[in-house]
Amino acid sequence: MNKPSQTPRGAERERRRFARLGLLFLLCAIARASSADVMPLSQPWDTFSDTWVATDALGRSLPTHEQVGPPRANKFVGIFYFLWFGQHGQAGPFDNTKILAADPQAMTKPDSSLWGPLHVPHHWGESVFGYYVSDDEGVIRKHAQMLADAGVDAVIFDVTNGATYPQSYRALLRAFAEVRRNGGRTPQIAFLCPFGDPSKVVAELWAHLYQPGYHPELWFRWEGKPFILADPAYFDDVEGMEKHSTPAPLRTGHSLGQSFKVDKPFSAVAGSFPTWKTTNAAVTLTLFREDPQGERVIKQRFENIADNGLLTLRFDPPQAPGCYCLEASAPQGRVGWWSDSKDSFANGQAFTDRVPAAGDRTLRICVTGGRNTPMRNFFTFRKPQPSYFQGPAGPDQWSWLEVFPQHVFKNSRGEKEMMSVGVAQNAVGNRLGSMSEADTKSRSFHHGAVDRSPRAVQCGLNFAEQWERALQEDPQFLFITGWNEWIAYRLNEFGGVKQPVMFVDEFDQEHSRDVEPMQGGHGDNYFYQMIANIRRFKGVRPLPSVRSRPIQIDGRFDDWRDVAPEFRDDIGDPVRRDHPGWGKSSRYVNRTGRNDIIAAKASYDGLNVYFYVRTREPLSPCTDPNWMLLFIDADRNPNNGWLGYDFVVNRTNVSPQSTTLERHQGNGYHWGSPVRIESQMTGNELELAIPRAALGITNLPATIDFKWADNIRQTGDWSDFTLNGDVAPNDRFNYRARLERIPGK
Repeated sequence: MNKPSQTPRGAERERRRFARLGLLFLLCAIARASSADVMPLSQPWDTFSDTWVATDALGRSLPTHEQVGPPRANKFVGIFYFLWFGQHGQAGPFDNTKILAADPQAMTKPDSSLWGPLHVPHHWGESVFGYYVSDDEGVIRKHAQMLADAGVDAVIFDVTNGATYPQSYRALLRAFAEVRRNGGRTPQIAFLCPFGDPSKVVAELWAHLYQPGYHPELWFRWEGKPFILADPAYFDDVEGMEKHSTPAPLRTGHSLGQSFKVDKPFSAVAGSFPTWKTTNAAVTLTLFREDPQGERVIKQRFENIADNGLLTLRFDPPQAPGCYCLEASAPQGRVGWWSDSKDSFANGQAFTDRVPAAGDRTLRICVTGGRNTPMRNFFTFRKPQPSYFQGPAGPDQWSWLEVFPQHVFKNSRGEKEMMSVGVAQNAVGNRLGSMSEADTKSRSFHHGAVDRSPRAVQCGLNFAEQWERALQEDPQFLFITGWNEWIAYRLNEFGGVKQPVMFVDEFDQEHSRDVEPMQGGHGDNYFYQMIANIRRFKGVRPLPSVRSRPIQIDGRFDDWRDVAPEFRDDIGDPVRRDHPGWGKSSRYVNRTGRNDIIAAKASYDGLNVYFYVRTREPLSPCTDPNWMLLFIDADRNPNNGWLGYDFVVNRTNVSPQSTTLERHQGNGYHWGSPVRIESQMTGNELELAIPRAALGITNLPATIDFKWADNIRQTGDWSDFTLNGDVAPNDRFNYRARLERIPGK
């Protein structure tokens, strides 16, 4: 039937109604998009990962609260992170480890067909996640989880080569934001910019990331502002005296000075100081009002001055306009002040020993209110020190990698602000070198030499030595180099050294500096070594004992409500990955994620130990393959069982009302001696009871470590827990249940 035609007035009312609805839908859509872009949608879901336990392949167990004490305030950890995979071509992959295995003499054969072309990236080895590219969000989500579990507060992106990789960092921000919307934790982000003039890179990041406010909840902040590693001198609006013709030497017991008049507020003043290429020079800078006899504004000591370094006094808030005098005194070593013999600076006067002198001295005055002021005021800057050897040339500088013993870098308040901790260093003696050179400070370098025993590379000896130094000095922030560099360009010359084949920053397993787990080789040893030392640096929370309650295996679960603690796992983390890998034809596809495990509990009585697990959505059928496995380490001995596990549940003969407990047999991933046990599942919950006698728990108190795993491949390798399905807790970690004596028994 045809509708009757509307009157003009009725049609107009209908048009307006639909217009209002359209506007409402548009506003709602904008609001949803905005909140998804910048805000997590739920409260953080604390998994208490600092209470998890683990033992690596070398038998090294993570320290717990009893060994490292409670969480410590104002302790932060950052790690160097790389965004460039796939952004500079994808020829290969050329894996140096595999090339050298195929031909141990390949380093003397630059024309070997095994090598990729000159100036093309080569991998030092293969990540546990394969030869991935940097916008693979499946890998990024896993990185976020692993680093957050480790206690890392910030990933610091390498943009020192001038490229900012927006495609990669936007993919990472999307993935990190998704984790946070599920209540998960991620590190925050910062950038290490070029060591020289960083203005182009910082301006690009400002324009495309920070000024538009793209995911501000993910920006790492220091002293209340977004943090960036870049020389702030390049972002100052400057006045002063740049001209110079001769250095004025500063001798012991004497002083040099330069007065100036400024009609704008200023945030910094600096001079240029030569050391005639000597090292360990030092000087004190003092700012006075009016002249050298005036009121002292600030005094600061500068040590390890770089030749012709720009030594800067900074002020927050800025100093008022007026007349001032900058004085250099108390020299150590050979140091001077670049000057000009002519009186060419109209707004000031040179001084020697506080007496007016001819000429002028270099002076850089950073005034406020200019073109760069918004950017300069937005960030907390720290000047990055590129040298592995020199240490700080002044306050408010940070290192990224140094040879042992690393220097302490202090802020302008004189506090121990930061130190670097490296896995290895491409240093040969006291010079910058290539990782492929002999005698570089590789993974096994410590106590002044490389340990050449066959299994030394497994142990992280260089890393351990650097951690020991950093923990002893105990600064506020530790910068770890690094997480996932993986590639280096093939060269034939670097730093004046020529060899048939050379790789500077990464070369092979021994001569590389990544913590991210690798395929084969040292596996995840460095990851857990890092976690152990982060715990020593930051402390961890105590793990409460299990509060036992009577349990009936009846599928009702009300009796679990008051059982504590609740052992938690990340929400939304079952493995899902479908993304191109490195090269034209490779693709990584993994859809093993199925049941999303979010919480577990344990209880006990005189006869049984009880386990409970909850998933985000209803459990899949118990007849599914690899379904909801429970691994139990009943004796806390990591040297027996499979990865320390003595028992597994749900591996065979699973039904809705009962299942099977199996004991580890022999070596490897082998199980047998099945025992039938009670279990019940309803909706998204599962409970089961295991006789204490079957687990060998005859006396209390006792401690049980356990882990749930759904749809792993049961390969018998540790990486199965990292790569497949969903496990609770993550990776090699376990929950620890402390069973106390039962009162009255």
